[in-house]
Amino acid sequence: MKIGKKLLCLLIVTMGSLWAESPYTPLQLYSGSWRITRKDSPKPDELKNQCELVGKFFTCQQTVNGEVSALLIFIPEGKPGHYVTQSINPDGRALGRGELQINGNQWVYTSIWNQGNGQDVYFKTTNVFSGRDHIHYEQQQSANGKDWTTKNSGDETRVGR
Repeated sequence: MKIGKKLLCLLIVTMGSLWAESPYTPLQLYSGSWRITRKDSPKPDELKNQCELVGKFFTCQQTVNGEVSALLIFIPEGKPGHYVTQSINPDGRALGRGELQINGNQWVYTSIWNQGNGQDVYFKTTNVFSGRDHIHYEQQQSANGKDWTTKNSGDETRVGR
């Protein structure tokens, strides 16, 4: 009986360390319901993230104010804290490849949108987590990927799991 308990304890410790080392662990923070307040809007939005690991893909279906808005897909890029991202709208249209880099409590999303005629627009959203239940964000845009203009900012507060 004592050998069985030792093996069980070893298995629990081993599984716990495997989960702790998973590249998907930080992404679990997104799961749940959030109240979003934006600088440019007096009315808060309600966001619900239903997140799951599906094979190699970590996905979050986002519902805003009761309507499904997107499916977010995250794929680890090989270095800790680096992910390739893709959003798919409810019509099935992929909205373009992006990247996410997590460094501690700061998460930076970047993407480029080709406007045609060789004109690119760069986008960057920076999320700063304060604990597990609060995110301050800034959304920025650039014509050259170096000089950024803040387009919006706000806060997300978890209201449910």
